[in-house]
Amino acid sequence: MIRNSHRSLCVAVTLCAALVPSRAMAASGASELENFLWQVLNLAILGAAIWYFARKPLVNWFRERRDRIEGEVASAAKLHREAEERHARWQRKLEQLETELEGIRHTARGRAEGERDRILEDARASARRIRADAQLAIDQEVRRAREELRREASDLSVELAAELLRGQITDADRDRLLDEFVTEIERPSSGAGS
Repeated sequence: MIRNSHRSLCVAVTLCAALVPSRAMAASGASELENFLWQVLNLAILGAAIWYFARKPLVNWFRERRDRIEGEVASAAKLHREAEERHARWQRKLEQLETELEGIRHTARGRAEGERDRILEDARASARRIRADAQLAIDQEVRRAREELRREASDLSVELAAELLRGQITDADRDRLLDEFVTEIERPSSGAGS
């Protein structure tokens, strides 16, 4: 900070010293050529003073600016490379996504076909069970109906036979059958008592 203020003071003194002779020359009535030469000399002194005092800060400022710009260019190049890498990576992922989607579609189709086949097989098995159950129920109903028909036929036969017998058996036949029955019953009893 002190060094910068020292430089500023030196620049101000040099400028004043360079401008004083030109004003003095102009006031003394010197010729235009002399006046011009003094102005060129003043300009040269001013340029030399500026060069001497401002050269290092200007060189440093331009160097810092160049370094900052180079850093920004390097950073931009790095960001550009990273963006290209990300872009390439996303392109690969996009290509892989298409492949994965096709694989998923293929797997889904396979699963759907397998599920369809399983459902059809289950339906066929259920139909076979229903047919078997229905056939079993039909067979049982047919057996039951046959047994019922046999019972009804035998009951009807017994009734018919009873009707026939009632119509053909006389009172004498009934007495004779009754006697035979009683005799038949007594015979095993008398044999058991002897």
